[in-house]
Amino acid sequence: MFALVDCNSCYASCEQIFRPELRGKPVVVLSNNDGCVIARSKEAKALGIPDLHAYFKIRPLLDRHRVAVFSGNFRLYGDISRRVMDCLRHFSSDIEIYSIDEMFLDMDGIQQPLLEYGATIKQALWQQVRMPVSVGIAPSKTLAKLANYAAKNIPSQHGVCLLDSPHKWQWLLRRVPATKVWGIGKRLGIRLADMGIHSAWELASSDPKTIRRRFSVCVERTIEELNGSACLALEEVPPDKQQIYCTRSFGRKPTELPPLLRAVALYASRAAEKLRAQHHLALTIHVFINTSPHQPNYYSNSAVVQLPYPSDDSRVIAASAQQAVRSIFRPGHAYLKAGVGLIELVSRRFHQADIFQASQPIRSDVLMQTLDGINRRYGRGTAFLASEGAQRGWPMRQQHCSPAYTTRWEDIPVIKT
Repeated sequence: MFALVDCNSCYASCEQIFRPELRGKPVVVLSNNDGCVIARSKEAKALGIPDLHAYFKIRPLLDRHRVAVFSGNFRLYGDISRRVMDCLRHFSSDIEIYSIDEMFLDMDGIQQPLLEYGATIKQALWQQVRMPVSVGIAPSKTLAKLANYAAKNIPSQHGVCLLDSPHKWQWLLRRVPATKVWGIGKRLGIRLADMGIHSAWELASSDPKTIRRRFSVCVERTIEELNGSACLALEEVPPDKQQIYCTRSFGRKPTELPPLLRAVALYASRAAEKLRAQHHLALTIHVFINTSPHQPNYYSNSAVVQLPYPSDDSRVIAASAQQAVRSIFRPGHAYLKAGVGLIELVSRRFHQADIFQASQPIRSDVLMQTLDGINRRYGRGTAFLASEGAQRGWPMRQQHCSPAYTTRWEDIPVIKT
């Protein structure tokens, strides 16, 4: 049996932890630079506030309903997520951190009745972190996802749903559209609808071999999972990323090349740091810049650059990224966004060097280890590339940002008695 624990409206709930007067009231969280709505409390959803809509377009609606608005405070959300995951580790020895707000737990060997155990998990997270969660328990990960959906949306479940017998999950499958099944997206749902498959029950009842021929082995496994056969094991070690991107929108739009060069050097350095953390080398990088699509004379361009040799050296990657930006920059535009992606990665463990080709010097490895060590000990940004610039003129626009309650000394809440 698997349990999926999912934080309810995670970002909005993180803001409510330290603002208890907002519990039970509509709350929304905005993306970088206060661009669009990315999270809504259930009260905000009930008001019909749309997701992923530009903030400036729905601001009158938010003001009319007195919705609490917060800029994305991702450092706070990451720290609260860590606390949630640390708490969940006490309930199972085998876990999989699926996302910032979801974790799978292996329930095999649990002696307590599973419905009571799920309620205990829910209560513990509220007591220790003040995070509301939903718990879905079932014999496969796909069914656990559906059980979690039921726990969230069926009031009689009180936040915990156990699907431990066929008649229970079959009842749920008949009432859930196929697109609510884990791994069945909108496009795949359209193709299934063309075959007359609209509900999760119809998908579970279809012939797995026929579905495999029409789609893929992944959809075949989904059918097996919907019928209670566990085909997907826990991934206790997260898989390495196949691509690494670092992108940001500018709070103050640069119109000249130098600020863009500094920004791209910073993003390249951050991407290289993540690359070294998973012990990979990059062969190719992708760089893009664009203006706002809501402004006239929209401009967007990108470039793909082959590195001189497989590398994780921030200096090499940043220099190549800046070279790419020079080639695609056009004067006369106010740029909204830039990004650097490492798109062709190879593992250091399996990479075979070629004696006839240039390769990364050992001195580069030592330097990057030293750079990462300094930043781990004294904080990110303590040591950085000169090309990033000491004065960064593109701070994000965060007009509604909450304090960093748990990660900055001066923002720690003060209790007066």
